Amino acid sequence: MILLIKTNKESLHELEFVKPIENILKQNKIGFFTMHYSKLSMKIINSSEKIIICGTSLQDNEFAEDISKFKWIKDCEKPILGICAGMQIISLVFGGKLDKKPEVGFYKENFTKEFLGLKGEHEVYHLHNNYITFPKEFESFTESKILQAIKHKTKNIFGVLFHPEVRNKELILNFINLKNNSII
Repeated sequence: MILLIKTNKESLHELEFVKPIENILKQNKIGFFTMHYSKLSMKIINSSEKIIICGTSLQDNEFAEDISKFKWIKDCEKPILGICAGMQIISLVFGGKLDKKPEVGFYKENFTKEFLGLKGEHEVYHLHNNYITFPKEFESFTESKILQAIKHKTKNIFGVLFHPEVRNKELILNFINLKNNSII
């Protein structure tokens, strides 16, 4: 069962950032449940097979004020994919910082190494106000100055600043199909 974690404070944003991921999972007959981060418990986290932390709107940074609710990420052994706000959350948990730089629209990103099935140049959809800096535990998979795709060096913790639910749906499916013990 896949756990989708909502980071949005308004339910309207759920239509843009959570529902598309739910639709990808439904279309591929993948079991999931969705929950807002403020309602998470270790029992729920431990009962999931994999975790996706969804994005939220440009003006919604409430999650950054509640970062202590995500401290479980550091010790989690489950594969995690952070999308946009989710990647920002992962960065903050591991000591990274947020900086401002809005990017909205379709961009070409060059994946220097295979990242959840993406390699070489791909068009991705950016919709964010913030970018992140990362501690040494992570490596980057794109050439851009602003980190767009990262992975923890020893754990299956992934982050993308772009929105694969818009343009690169196969990335989500490749994450779902990861074997629990495989490190790529």
